[in-house]
Amino acid sequence: QVQLVESGGGLVQAGGSLRLSCAASAASGRTFSGYAMGWFRQAPGKDREFVASINWSGRNTNYADSVKGRFTISRADDKTTVYLQMNSLRPEDTARYYCAATEGPIPDTAGYDNWGQGTQVTVSS
Repeated sequence: QVQLVESGGGLVQAGGSLRLSCAASAASGRTFSGYAMGWFRQAPGKDREFVASINWSGRNTNYADSVKGRFTISRADDKTTVYLQMNSLRPEDTARYYCAATEGPIPDTAGYDNWGQGTQVTVSS
């Protein structure tokens, strides 16, 4: 239904920054419109956890407590690309980061039904 492609991951030293991107597109014949999007992450041996979310307009955002003040979610003017600016990175931010989308308002963390393949972020100490 929706294709999501993440990019921007990599290796960075603690205290550094990265910006992740998620490019969204709808299946043939459909328009990508009205989707809330979110970022999640999963570290080895741990459950996937919520990082941040943004509604279609970009005016409403939510963050996990662990990233508040360090990460910023935003979306491009055409609404089809969502960014996650990550500053002051810590080794505990190391994980595979996934983009997710769902049509309508921001859902609870289990409410996303479209997922990307993820991009790896590794923060060295």
